[in-house]
Amino acid sequence: MRNPFETKEIWFLTGSQDLYGPETLEQVAEQSRNVAALLDGADDIPVKVVWRPTLRDRDAIRAEMLAANADPACIGVITWMHTFSPAKMWILGLGALDKPLLHLHTQASAELPWATIDMDYMNLNQAAHGDREYAYILSRLGKARRTVVGHASDPAVQAKVGTWARAAAGWDALHDLRLARFGDNMRNVAVTEGDKTEAEVRLGVSVNTWGVNDLVAAVDAVDEAEVDALVAEYEDRYDVAPELRRGAERHESLRYAARQEIGLRAFLVEGGFGAFTTNFEDLGGLKQLPGLAVQRLMADGYGFGAEGDWKTAILVRAAKVMGHGLPGGASLMEDYCYHMVAGEEKILGAHMLEICPTLTTAKPRVEIHPLGIGDREDPVRMVFDADPGPALVVAMSDMRERFRLTMNVVRNVEPDEPLPNLPVARAVWVPEPDFATSAECWLTSGAAHHTVMTTATSREMWEDLAEIAGMELAVIDADTTARGFARDLRLEAAYHRLTQGV
Repeated sequence: MRNPFETKEIWFLTGSQDLYGPETLEQVAEQSRNVAALLDGADDIPVKVVWRPTLRDRDAIRAEMLAANADPACIGVITWMHTFSPAKMWILGLGALDKPLLHLHTQASAELPWATIDMDYMNLNQAAHGDREYAYILSRLGKARRTVVGHASDPAVQAKVGTWARAAAGWDALHDLRLARFGDNMRNVAVTEGDKTEAEVRLGVSVNTWGVNDLVAAVDAVDEAEVDALVAEYEDRYDVAPELRRGAERHESLRYAARQEIGLRAFLVEGGFGAFTTNFEDLGGLKQLPGLAVQRLMADGYGFGAEGDWKTAILVRAAKVMGHGLPGGASLMEDYCYHMVAGEEKILGAHMLEICPTLTTAKPRVEIHPLGIGDREDPVRMVFDADPGPALVVAMSDMRERFRLTMNVVRNVEPDEPLPNLPVARAVWVPEPDFATSAECWLTSGAAHHTVMTTATSREMWEDLAEIAGMELAVIDADTTARGFARDLRLEAAYHRLTQGV
């Protein structure tokens, strides 16, 4: 996956006013440069932090916010009131800003110079109440933002800013995202339906449909030499089943899987797509339901949803961007079966073919098996178990007047026994707070059966993304009770309906 952060930056904006005179303002500029440099040099912050000149009046503030909006490299702004910056100056600028916002409540020095502190020092370092003045107008305007408190040199502060920066990058990626649906969603299924226009209004994602045979034409046009090269890569990188290797009786199936990957990748690159869906009910002239191709494209950062589920494809892409460079991965996932032995409850998740290999550090095995649906040739796929460790599962549901995200904090575990007869990649997990509460709350939320499972992103990233997007987020974690969760859902529903107006 290409680094989604390398061309992106966050602007660091410092508030003050002309009242203090040029000497003080020079100190403000120098010290705010130092604060920005601390953030820019932090390992936990994946994008460049760019210092911008001190803002001292409302026209300059509004112009800076409009410039941030217009610059495609800028994915968000950090604001800090070094001195006292009267907040009425910020009203027009904040109203104009449509990029993510973080309010950093800090000061230039971590400690007070107790022996030498005087009124000059106090007048220069007024963030303790300057930021309170600013936060009032943020709240008065109902401006969505992330607030981080502490000195910019503190690793905990840097980590919080980095988490928000990843969420801002996810938001930015969604606003650039074009999603190709090959065919429609699975017939008669409710949860994979949704308002594609509202998705573009709310998230900026362009969701449109292309005929499956447009993809077939791309697959059929693939050169044999390209297939040869990709098959060689498969045999080098994966444990390929003997029957699929060169010279074996089913090698042509592996070659067709490679042809699908090359054709699908070319179609996505040419159209500028970052996510896609397929549907086993609409395969046109495809000889196999794409399995291996989808798994490898997800591993390269593409979002994917099965059965036409474009909402899950959006989530997979967001997770890929936010988690880039962190240990772990992200994949389409689906709850399939339960282990319901009292005290040992677990969930077995998989899909027909399409689980991303970024969920494992083991070497996947490439196999071919029959598929009872789709009415096509046996498809090729990677088979593996997801690594044990902490994870999240997140779903998006269209609740008619808004989208709802539902998240469950889970822990992936090893299967109780080997699964030699299950010919798909899979994950086994234990949900928080316990199986029964988790399942009851998930059902109460109306959350989808398709999810993104992510082992790289954090809960805080999704909370920041939901805040930036103005979306509802229902979280099921160790502290959740079924009664409290149902109450919170009702309050969230009322809040989001009120904030969206009549």
